[in-house]
Amino acid sequence: MYEHYQHLDFGYRGRILTITMNRPEVRNAANVRMHRELSTVFRDAARDPACDVVVLTGAGTAFSSGGDIVAMQEKIDDRSKWVDTVEEAREIFTGMLELPKPLIARINGAATGLGATLAVYADIAVAAQSAVIGDPHVKVGLVAGDGGALMWPLLVGFQKAKELLFLGDGIPAEEAARIGLIGHCVPDDALDDKVYGIAERLCKVAPLALRWTKRTINHTIRQLAHGTMENGLLMETLSQMTRDHAEAVHAFGEKRPAVFKGR
Repeated sequence: MYEHYQHLDFGYRGRILTITMNRPEVRNAANVRMHRELSTVFRDAARDPACDVVVLTGAGTAFSSGGDIVAMQEKIDDRSKWVDTVEEAREIFTGMLELPKPLIARINGAATGLGATLAVYADIAVAAQSAVIGDPHVKVGLVAGDGGALMWPLLVGFQKAKELLFLGDGIPAEEAARIGLIGHCVPDDALDDKVYGIAERLCKVAPLALRWTKRTINHTIRQLAHGTMENGLLMETLSQMTRDHAEAVHAFGEKRPAVFKGR
């Protein structure tokens, strides 16, 4: 059922399905195709009769570095492409929240931008000690509206979330675990033992009790998401059309600091 996926790989460990974002040459940044695949994969995993628990991770040394800079330039050149991106973003996070099976983020390296949002939307997040988590949307002239504005305040509190999202700096995994942004930080060589140890324990829990507990907890999050995400995606769409965002993308390509002018 996963044959059509190009940038996501799939493997089973008993009743545990591991989904691996597989663009290691760009630190698993999401291009147009990968973004589209993320918008459908959690619904496919929900219907997969071969798994009870899902693990999401990245190939190579990164979890995901977020949006692909080439894809950003394409959307600047053709604004109509942003429409699909917005709809897909909504489907990604709705799919994660509505996935009835437990979802564990195996954060093996940098998780930034979209990668950070994927990590914090998971039910359980475990990071290697060398990993860094951050949402640098503002650094590329964008609103942190694709999910971060909802989950970060719920996890770490509104004031701390504002500071982190306003500055957009990377947070060491140990600090992210300390403030509650993720659940666990472990030595790099203990990552698999921790992730799959939890996953194997979850496989032994009564499936319906587990799924319905997740549904009950996520009920409140889904209610909040309806308003917050709609507004966030709208604001992010508007920021994508600004000259500041175009300047950030051009500066990245020219390997120079961006100069923002509030336009």
